[in-house]
Amino acid sequence: MKENNLYKNPYLPEVVLIERVTTETPDIKTFRLLKTEGSFEHLPGQFMEVSVFGVGEAPISISSYAGKAGYIELSIKKMGMVTSALHDLRFGDKIGVRGPYGNSFHIEWIKRKDLLFVGGGIGLAPLRSLIHYIFSNREDFGRVTILYGARTFQDLVFKDELFNQWPQKKDTQVHTTLDMGNDDWKGRVGVVPKILKELKLKPINTVAFTCGPPIMIKYTLETLEELGFPDEDIITTLEMKMKCGIGKCGRCNIGDKYVCLDGPVFTLKELKDLPQEF
Repeated sequence: MKENNLYKNPYLPEVVLIERVTTETPDIKTFRLLKTEGSFEHLPGQFMEVSVFGVGEAPISISSYAGKAGYIELSIKKMGMVTSALHDLRFGDKIGVRGPYGNSFHIEWIKRKDLLFVGGGIGLAPLRSLIHYIFSNREDFGRVTILYGARTFQDLVFKDELFNQWPQKKDTQVHTTLDMGNDDWKGRVGVVPKILKELKLKPINTVAFTCGPPIMIKYTLETLEELGFPDEDIITTLEMKMKCGIGKCGRCNIGDKYVCLDGPVFTLKELKDLPQEF
């Protein structure tokens, strides 16, 4: 059927160009995708459906924010068939994208508040889109604290931003930790929830965002509650189980929610209202 204003196939991807590939870690790469026409317009926290033709499709969080620029960045961990195929691609190759999909971080609600970001491993990727937005609109927000950890130094993503760019931003503190240090590492050593507890951050007028491995999120949420953060001021993202991106396949259905439609951004208060088996 010919596409027109009355009909647009929601499953049909748009072909985009890979403009740049950055190796972050041995199993994580950041792909900068360029539109041939128009620009990418998305909100921090949204995701794209990414296709490798002849292989398959996977939902991937957007890890950048550049306003109405003609590109977006996706930071992808090599895990399955589609992501492995993506890691084989390079500058000049083409892939398909659908979206952006999902809700987003609530920008208006967090304005004029202090912000805490707690990330682990590839979980810093969706948080990075909001961090980019905040630094592009710095006067709208209060102090920014970023706590990020990985298993080893080799596993840290966005190293230049973590060590060189973000610490130079106004009213910003960056804390980096490794699960396993060595003689060359002069920074903190310890899992993220442990370091979070040691920082003893105050919840007053502060919103906390967290994303990372499930076990890290579990103990980070518990630590934030211990520190006195109210449930509505603790925000995380759920990418698990998503498939189609538009609420048709039912794979991400939890109670009366679809992660791809109602999320992937949720407050802890919203998570506690989901079925117990979740």
